[in-house]
Amino acid sequence: MRPLIAVVGRRAASVSGIRFSGTIAAEAVCEAVFAAGGEPLVLHGGARHALSELPRRLSAFAGVLLPGGSDVNPARYGQDPHPKTSPDDDGQDELDLAVARAVIELGIPALAICRGMQVLNIACGGTLTQHLADNPVEHLDALHEVTVEPGARLASVVGTSTFKVSSYHHQAIDRLGRDLRVVARSADGCVEAMEHATADVLAVQWHPEDLAATSRHDGALFSDLIDRARNRKEAAA
Repeated sequence: MRPLIAVVGRRAASVSGIRFSGTIAAEAVCEAVFAAGGEPLVLHGGARHALSELPRRLSAFAGVLLPGGSDVNPARYGQDPHPKTSPDDDGQDELDLAVARAVIELGIPALAICRGMQVLNIACGGTLTQHLADNPVEHLDALHEVTVEPGARLASVVGTSTFKVSSYHHQAIDRLGRDLRVVARSADGCVEAMEHATADVLAVQWHPEDLAATSRHDGALFSDLIDRARNRKEAAA
């Protein structure tokens, strides 16, 4: 049996073929989870009472994936919005932050991607740089290199060589949240990956789903999530 992986759904005002709003997940993310051996299921946010039930709901899953998306409202980390910041759904912010906190509390294996990594940092009390200044490393819709810190758990998954990643973000980690450790950076010093000191969470700023089928480094991130999820499932059996 494939371990069940909760992919946190993104709320969309309209979806082709659906008369009203929808809760969706990127096909590339789901395909990467499936190709690695997991069964991706979209986690619905729903009404506010559903958030209070998140720990119980998430306990049914062997793993969680916090995907990319739009900007988090900077009020969530005590800042006024930058002119380039575009938060668009407070309900999405509430769901993602609640999932991040539940994952830490319950110890569920998780992979956080792009916005997901930023949400994790905010959930742990950190802040964001709301708009990256122009520099030789392009982060928005570009490929660039990252370097992993030797000795980090991430290094055991992807190795310590410098490799190229697919990047699509204009915000980045500023003040690091509690119990988080930076384990990869790009050449301009931007935080590209983090690990949690006690929870089973790995977070990357790039989009590994973009190249998962062709990059061993990106594919390994999804395989690692499934391995951790399978171990949790077997331990609970």
